Amino acid sequence: MTLVTLPQIIAARETLSGHLHRTPTVTATYLGQQLDLKLYFKLELLQKTGSFKPRGVLNRMHHLSAEEKARGVITLSAGNAAQAVAWAARQAGVSATVVMPAGAVQSKVEATRGYGGAVIQTAESLLDTCLAIQRERNLTLVHPFDDLYLIAGHGTAGLELLEDVPQVDAVIVGVGGGGLISGVAAAVKAHNPAIQVIGVEPEGASAMTQSLAKGEPVSLSSVNTIADGLAAPFAGVHTLAHVQAYVDEMVLVPDTAIIEAMGLILERCKVLAEPAAASTLAALWSGAVKPTPGSTVACILSGGNVDRAALKRLL
Repeated sequence: MTLVTLPQIIAARETLSGHLHRTPTVTATYLGQQLDLKLYFKLELLQKTGSFKPRGVLNRMHHLSAEEKARGVITLSAGNAAQAVAWAARQAGVSATVVMPAGAVQSKVEATRGYGGAVIQTAESLLDTCLAIQRERNLTLVHPFDDLYLIAGHGTAGLELLEDVPQVDAVIVGVGGGGLISGVAAAVKAHNPAIQVIGVEPEGASAMTQSLAKGEPVSLSSVNTIADGLAAPFAGVHTLAHVQAYVDEMVLVPDTAIIEAMGLILERCKVLAEPAAASTLAALWSGAVKPTPGSTVACILSGGNVDRAALKRLL
């Protein structure tokens, strides 16, 4: 199986230069003291469209042929990839169709439409619906996570983190389909194989954990978590290969721990992290991940797209 290389990630960085934010990495001093760690947050929630997703999507869009762009693109997503594809397609002058769940967060649906995406919501299988529409309309599929160009683009977040915290001992990343952790892990391990890379899934959406156990991509019959950004019902072939090669540990956290972590991040760091992003602190705070005392740990806060109604319910 082909794995993304450091030169490919560096090339993606050149492609993205001037088009995306270089998101900050900040200290979380109080929370780190409570955990006996030097704790940092990489604020991908400050990226364009409110999540890390445009890194990979814009890199993928750059590598589409003129003919593929002319046909228009299609993707499937609960929200963050939807917004990123709609936004990146508009930057490239390409039409975008996005298949989203019937129960998708309304603010994410509206944002996707606002970026110019044609949204189709369905209560049926997102993948089956997406592929049927792709065939019917002859569209170009931009996969939400299982694509080497996407993975290379997401790896640029890892490069930035290493520049900001070169002494990092462990990096914690939320895992949905696995695109972000694949890219970040590839970048981190190329820099220093001794750095620990730890993935976090909600207990109610453990496709990657189950895929690792089985040794092949697993599709879940259902998912049940507040972390819609981590609710991918299946792992990808490419992302599973990267996790197998580069990720040191996968842990599961309950939704209750994610909600608590959201509140802590908001209260102590004045940052609104969506549940998928807060899962990284949840893994530490709940004890699911136990780094060496005094070590330097970085959590990637992958997105901040929370609508006000959900925020009232959660916090």
